[in-house]
Amino acid sequence: GMLAALHVLAALGEQQRPLSELTADYRRYESSGEINFTVVDAQACVAAVLRSFGTRVHSIDRLDGLTVDLDNGSWFNLRSSNTEPLLRLNVEGRCAEDVDAVVRQVAAAITAETAGEAVPSHGLSHEAVR
Repeated sequence: GMLAALHVLAALGEQQRPLSELTADYRRYESSGEINFTVVDAQACVAAVLRSFGTRVHSIDRLDGLTVDLDNGSWFNLRSSNTEPLLRLNVEGRCAEDVDAVVRQVAAAITAETAGEAVPSHGLSHEAVR
């Protein structure tokens, strides 16, 4: 721990670049960042999202909302906010295209379930984390 932290600090001092740039080469996945959907019936939306992925679902975990591992190595977590009428979505995948496809599919399922009433808090394109 301590030695690794000292190496990171030394690299930051020598390179004059932000830590995010220094670690970019070591990241293995793209990430969507958190996308929020305002919904009335979160449980119905979560069920609709899960149904929409059908046989692509590799595994499911319900410890913190719904976490789904997909057959292509992508995964997403969809959970209700404890304080607001929101569903929070986070997606990771091997490439930006995989992440965008999952985000679009989740958004489409939520939109269909809410008859177009749910709107994400920001655009559906993710900001790739590299």
